[in-house]
Order: sequence, then C-alpha cells, then structure tokens
Amino acid sequence: MLVNLLGLLAIGLVVWWFWFYKPVTVSVSNSDIIIIADSGSYTPAHLTLPANKPTTLTFLRKDESPCAGVVMIPSLDINQTLPLNQAITVDLPGLAAGQYPFYCQMQMYRGMLNVN
Repeated sequence: MLVNLLGLLAIGLVVWWFWFYKPVTVSVSNSDIIIIADSGSYTPAHLTLPANKPTTLTFLRKDESPCAGVVMIPSLDINQTLPLNQAITVDLPGLAAGQYPFYCQMQMYRGMLNVN
C-alpha cells in the first residue's frame, strides 16, 4: 500500500514538473542576463526581451548532469557547450518579435525567450 502511494506521488510530481509547472517570466531591461543551469532547470527560464536590441546571455552551469552540458537555441542556430562552473556568454543579435525556445540536448532543461 505504501509503495503504491509513493509511486502515485512520484507520477504526480513528474506530471506536474513536465506539463503543469510554469516558471516566472522575467522582463529584462539591460542587455546582460545570467541564466543558471542547476537542479534540473534554467533560472530564470522565461525571459522577455525587447525586440531589435542585441542581448548577451551568460549561462552558468552548476549541475553536474550531462544533460546540462549543452544549451541549444535551434531557431538561432546556437549550440553551446557549458563547462561546469564556468560562465559562457552567448551574444544574440537584435531579434525580431517572437518566441525562441532554448533547451538542453534532451529537452529536459527548457526555457523561452519572449521577444516583444
């Protein structure tokens, strides 16, 4: 009985994390942003950026998981390796309005750039 309850709880947590969890969106006014890859997620994971303004994203990987070792922004043709505990910058040109998802190679770490 206890094993069944723990199993249902684990299933509920997985469903919540992958389908219902919505991270807070951060509006960015400056052009330098630090994104931390740790504990299975990017922080901040959802950013609102101004359109047509160059931006620098700095990724800092604190999670030893191999999945956290790469960040991809496919629509911008960006595929960057993230060494552990080293800040890596990704320079973005001024982007057109739209949504630009970013994630690890297995899409377990996920984020979104909302450009307005």
